[in-house]
Amino acid sequence: MDKRTLVKNFSKYAHTYDKHADIQRRAARGLLGLIKKRDIADILELGSGTGNYTLLLKKEFAKARIKAVDISGKMVEVAAEKIKDLNVEFMVEDAETIDLAGSFDLVTSNACFQWFEDLDGALVRYKNLLKDDGKILFSIFGPATFHELNTSLGCLAGGISAGAGNFVGREEIKDMLDKNFKKVSVKEVKFKKTFSCLRDLLNEIKYTGTNGNGLDGKVFFTPRILRRLEEIYLGRFKQIRATYQVFYCFGER
Repeated sequence: MDKRTLVKNFSKYAHTYDKHADIQRRAARGLLGLIKKRDIADILELGSGTGNYTLLLKKEFAKARIKAVDISGKMVEVAAEKIKDLNVEFMVEDAETIDLAGSFDLVTSNACFQWFEDLDGALVRYKNLLKDDGKILFSIFGPATFHELNTSLGCLAGGISAGAGNFVGREEIKDMLDKNFKKVSVKEVKFKKTFSCLRDLLNEIKYTGTNGNGLDGKVFFTPRILRRLEEIYLGRFKQIRATYQVFYCFGER
């Protein structure tokens, strides 16, 4: 994963992200519903983006101190404007490699960890940031995300994919959690969304950064190629729909 390209893409569309991030918001609401512990004083949120999940956390745990970290300064600017609260501290840092002092009752993240180069190593770091009996809870996109688009791209030109196929799978995530935490669980949810046309789907991917570095095996989308890809898509799936595979992952120290 090219972090520089990732930062560039997220920063470029920081101010339009919220208009296209309904799947990420749905994932955040589901994640929040899995937090069982009520007496949470210190929260570390990783990959806070434009602050949508941060806002949910703040409303649910009004008295908690929240440290929210994102790699994109532009994203942090949007989040800080949205949430003006002395108990929320925003930081521009790479969540994967951040070195923090202090300890937390909850380390949490919504739709961020799929971009990590070394998720296993990051989980070790986060374990060491938790208090005794502290919890980690995160959502992460899985490799079946955009499988319809990947199938259609494969029919158009071999070797082209939307990149999500390289995301970490459920069993691999479970193994990582088992090595570092007790009472672990990985729950799978699939969100479906239908689009009026292929360009709308591609725009959502573009404006939310869901594709990270862009297409694997680059393809230049001329109008002719877009029409052909849409024909293939509709021929295979009857409509322009997209699957978002999300894993809700939990571990207790």
